[in-house]
Amino acid sequence: MNAEQFYRSRQADWQQLTALLDKSQQMSSLNPQEVQQMGQLYRSVTADLALAQREYPRHQVTTFLNQLVARGHAIIYQGEPLAVRRLKHYFLVGLPQTFREALPFIMTAALLLCLPAIIAGFLTNWQPDASTWLLPASVQELRPGIENQELWTNIPVNERPYFSAFIMSNNIQVSFLAFGGGITAGLFSLYILIFNGLLLGGITGLTAHYDVGFELWTFVIGHGVIELSAIFIAGGSGLMLGWAIIQPGLLKRGDALMLAARKAVKLIIGCVPILIIAGLIEGFISPNENIPWPVKWSVGIITGILLYSYLLLAGRGQEQPADPA
Repeated sequence: MNAEQFYRSRQADWQQLTALLDKSQQMSSLNPQEVQQMGQLYRSVTADLALAQREYPRHQVTTFLNQLVARGHAIIYQGEPLAVRRLKHYFLVGLPQTFREALPFIMTAALLLCLPAIIAGFLTNWQPDASTWLLPASVQELRPGIENQELWTNIPVNERPYFSAFIMSNNIQVSFLAFGGGITAGLFSLYILIFNGLLLGGITGLTAHYDVGFELWTFVIGHGVIELSAIFIAGGSGLMLGWAIIQPGLLKRGDALMLAARKAVKLIIGCVPILIIAGLIEGFISPNENIPWPVKWSVGIITGILLYSYLLLAGRGQEQPADPA
């Protein structure tokens, strides 16, 4: 059989596959029979290409078949797109359900941050000199201003957009460090949580001692509730990874870590939009002197209620799609 005879004998299947590939890219989707037929034709054309490359390597029919197979491969084996439907399902079902499953780890992370914060707050409020060994050197530079009842929270209006962007990136970095620290059996996650707790509590106690604590928390409260919640979630994700390494149960350690990582990644991705919202509030609402303190406190309380209502109530009674093995 020469190349022309080969072309005429197989032309109908090639044209049919071309038509199906064209239809798959149009608004009308293929029905199940057409999908099955396209797969059968693609395998058949792949065999035709192998024959043509052997018998007619320089012929035009081989070039045509090579292009047809390449096009079919790109359509049949294309990666599944991140559809709006899947993204919607993630936020309405996947994220809140995973949050509730990981709640013991998240609550542990909250305690690891809040307990050192309370201890540090009492220490620096009772004895301000404790801040010299409790707080890092960069924070020590703020103490003279605090003693004069001056805070560092007055941000010029023209600098607020840059400050907001800096805050977002910094908070996201801290959250990812708390999450990634889980790979060290959770030790680095512990360090991040405890360190930030001591920092937050130490500054709070110091400002309270010099009677500017309310002013500080009027600045912090608007964004602080959801910002700290995101850090709790990120820290809980890291602790979840660490626990899978330390206590894999009946699974192999690698398998336990993989299963924990699937949940942890869902959580840490959900932290990003939360921290973006917190950064916008911190950059534009928290430092605005024209907004009265009851409004700022209301923003913090309301955003916290909305966040936890969503995380604790959304997606109940709905199933998550099974993770691919």
